[in-house]
Amino acid sequence: MNSLGNDYPAVLLGAHEPPCLSLYQPTHRRHPQNQQDPIRFRNLVKALEESLRQKYPAREIQPLLEPFLALAEDHDFWNHTLDGLAVLGASDIFRVYVLRRQVVELAVVADSFHTKPLARMVQSADRYQVLGLSRQEVQLFEGNRDSLDEVELAKGVPRTITEALGEELTDPRLTVASYGTGAGGPGMHHGHGGKKDEVDLDAERFFRAVDRAVLERHSQPSGLPLILAALPEHHALFHEVSHNALLMAEGIEINPDALPVDELRERAWRVVEPHYQARLSDLVEAFGSARSHGLGADELGPVAAAAVSGRIATLLVEADREIPGRIDQATGHVQFDDLGRPEVDDVLDDLGELVLKHGGEIVVVPAERMPTRTGVAATYRF
Repeated sequence: MNSLGNDYPAVLLGAHEPPCLSLYQPTHRRHPQNQQDPIRFRNLVKALEESLRQKYPAREIQPLLEPFLALAEDHDFWNHTLDGLAVLGASDIFRVYVLRRQVVELAVVADSFHTKPLARMVQSADRYQVLGLSRQEVQLFEGNRDSLDEVELAKGVPRTITEALGEELTDPRLTVASYGTGAGGPGMHHGHGGKKDEVDLDAERFFRAVDRAVLERHSQPSGLPLILAALPEHHALFHEVSHNALLMAEGIEINPDALPVDELRERAWRVVEPHYQARLSDLVEAFGSARSHGLGADELGPVAAAAVSGRIATLLVEADREIPGRIDQATGHVQFDDLGRPEVDDVLDDLGELVLKHGGEIVVVPAERMPTRTGVAATYRF
């Protein structure tokens, strides 16, 4: 399996020799629902083959389909899927992405990859990370409104206080002494002063080490907001020592081990959702203001022409909408067509690709949050 964070957009939006094959399908995490997933996958591969046969000879088709067919027979792979799957292939590249969000079933052969669902995955609009922290150990989760999964900590991130402090860790044995009152008499236990101070100092040093490592290895590379999940008494100390600008002021005041993952996701989304809604509202308001001053549009023709010329600063596109067709790369003229034909992709997907290649931003938005009925809303640079 490949890393979407490493590949998008540079690898997937780079120049690839057509035809480019894009396959998307929803998958299931558990038995018995996941038994149907490889069957649906083979049906989508057949759809790719049917599209290819309209233009390409069999000797060129078979090498393109071989890695797809091999994946269909990989039983171990199909036992470890999540909520969605994206498989992209061309003569020079083959990528498999296991996704934490369901996608609409789709099989497309075109001159470039269909990447709009992946753009939605990597955009930070509704994604976040949760740092599970106690005095003893660290966990990291990543998710969105629909799912939350524990992720492997990067090399260099301490997983326990012992790993973080090593020999500098205060001796964990209780500093008590037993004093007998006589042979066989009961012992009296006395705590020595300073023990609590030493333990608190250990926690502070541990939290500093965790904050520094998570910032460098996870927060800065991902750019995602970070939610702290910890006991109430640990929140103040961690916020006091943290230098992570992505750490959210709101947190989850409970040890994450005490919650099922679904409940942890619900609590995390309650923290993130107001910020997500506010960001979308700001984008929609900016579009409305730009359009009123002649610096925005929602009609495909003008938006495509602006995309070709590099005028678009921000493009909002409707998440699950498809408009089959092609965009003339010189003029921006849109020609509507059949998605089942090779060389034909979703116009909205191609618009997003053009905007990204010219340094603009694309935001994939749920239908209910789109400010237009056309599937696009573009804010221009000039």
